[in-house]
Amino acid sequence: MNRKDLSSILQRVREENPLVHNITNVVVTNFTANGLLSLGASPVMAYAPEEVADMVRISSALVLNIGTLNWEVVGSMILAGKTANDLGIPVIFDPVGAGATLFRTEMAQKIMEEVKVSVLRGNAAEVANVLGEKREIKGVDAGEHQGSNVELAISAAQKLNTTVVITGKDDVLTDGETTYLVSNGHSLLTKVTGTGCLLTSVIGAFAGVEKNLLLAGLSALTFYGIAAEKAFEKAGNMGPGSFQIEFLNQLALVSSEDIDQLATFKQL
Repeated sequence: MNRKDLSSILQRVREENPLVHNITNVVVTNFTANGLLSLGASPVMAYAPEEVADMVRISSALVLNIGTLNWEVVGSMILAGKTANDLGIPVIFDPVGAGATLFRTEMAQKIMEEVKVSVLRGNAAEVANVLGEKREIKGVDAGEHQGSNVELAISAAQKLNTTVVITGKDDVLTDGETTYLVSNGHSLLTKVTGTGCLLTSVIGAFAGVEKNLLLAGLSALTFYGIAAEKAFEKAGNMGPGSFQIEFLNQLALVSSEDIDQLATFKQL
């Protein structure tokens, strides 16, 4: 893959305006909606079991995020996920906080068992706990680095039969056979609640226009990281609040030319 491949997908997102159905958490709903709108996608948040299947049918991608979960939400996620599977619509799953409590871990694993997930996106601790391995997690944040994220991602992709994204200082993207390391981004992203959740939805927007999930994921990761780098250049010295606002601006302003020039990734 080259930078032209990646930049062309950003153009298609903005031209096609994919509808991304998010069953996400209450902490990040507004930020996720604004981020997708800034990018050029269309967000919708529908949770009721009475309508999730109908909403999936008119969507380009489905994003499931268990940040604030309960039994009813999990039921809606599984119903929506199975509908998406039947229609060939990509399902992007963010197992927020998996490993923090038994209920959260079991529900993440239940969703993975009952829904064919196209892309699993989380930090190393979350992905490890979905896989049944123990890594430290503090609330919804990963603990100290334990082991290789690349090896974990490849193992998860192979055992769970899905594309995996593990985000961290460098992001790992793999389908179990082909693996990429993405170095775009900025540490201030970790000081703004919801940036990981928004990334999951951005991956959903890119997967909504590109069937090759590795290509869609790599394009989304580099785009998102470049937006963070440019936001820091503009407003990072003013703190996380100003960075957050400028980050939304840059999601709208990052161009295909920026990706051509600034994307930093390598195949392992």
